[in-house]
Amino acid sequence: MKIRVGYGLGTRSATNDQDRFTELVDGLERLGFDSLWLSERLGGECPDPLIGMAYACGRTRKLKVGMSVLVLPGRNPVVLAKSIASLDQLSNGRVLPAFGLGVADSAEHQAFGVQKKDRGGWFNEALPLMRRLWEEDNVSHEGKRFNVSNVTVRPKPVQTPMEVWLGGIAPLELKRVGRHGDGWLPSFCTAQQVAEARVTIEQVAKENDREIEDEHFGALIPYRADGQDINDRFAAIVAARNPDADPTEIFPTKEDLPKALQRFIDVGFSKFVLIPTTEPDEWAPELEEVSAIVKPLEN
Repeated sequence: MKIRVGYGLGTRSATNDQDRFTELVDGLERLGFDSLWLSERLGGECPDPLIGMAYACGRTRKLKVGMSVLVLPGRNPVVLAKSIASLDQLSNGRVLPAFGLGVADSAEHQAFGVQKKDRGGWFNEALPLMRRLWEEDNVSHEGKRFNVSNVTVRPKPVQTPMEVWLGGIAPLELKRVGRHGDGWLPSFCTAQQVAEARVTIEQVAKENDREIEDEHFGALIPYRADGQDINDRFAAIVAARNPDADPTEIFPTKEDLPKALQRFIDVGFSKFVLIPTTEPDEWAPELEEVSAIVKPLEN
């Protein structure tokens, strides 16, 4: 099992100007990190995922790029399929599409034009349609939300098939991963929780005549600077999502990253996205330090 470690930017990321974003992208490429994942929040400081991914691909040759996650309900699946396929072509197959329903926020729902109760149905119709557009020509579809006749999207992606990643750990989210996902990347979870949830995902996948590869299970790992306490915002996240969990396990320090990742590796997870709870003043030294800490796990 190959261990892969990438980096992610949260919705409050201040890495949204040319100098800081370039420093991050160049450092990840130079040090051999696996991937860069960008979050979406219309009102957040973070850069738009598709724009950031395109910029990162233009500066690199090996770094993979993904969304963590891109909101699918409210977007035209044909247009989005074209954008992602084009980026996969221009990056020579380095795009890791990941989709979600969107944050539970009325302003965001209004902006995307989809009511909360309609998000699941939109997602379940749009994603299979996008898969067909990536793989087939002359696609016709008649559904509750979308109707297309003999539509062809070109260029086709380099990846065949495109691997779609999903997150979430709620019961309905796990079932959605089993029905639609090629990979799973949850956040704010313990190793024990993801091991138990994986059973549900694989069971649902089997019921739908699908299979998710063993190396396509991972986790987002938020980490603290050594000596940094868990602030009130992150403590509230743990209390809301995992009231019985040890917060230090979900938010390890930089020094404890090898132990934290090893707990997930021991239960069969192999893809990790690190997110600093407080972004550094300069990315280059931060990435060099973390690389020295986690790279031995990849051997």
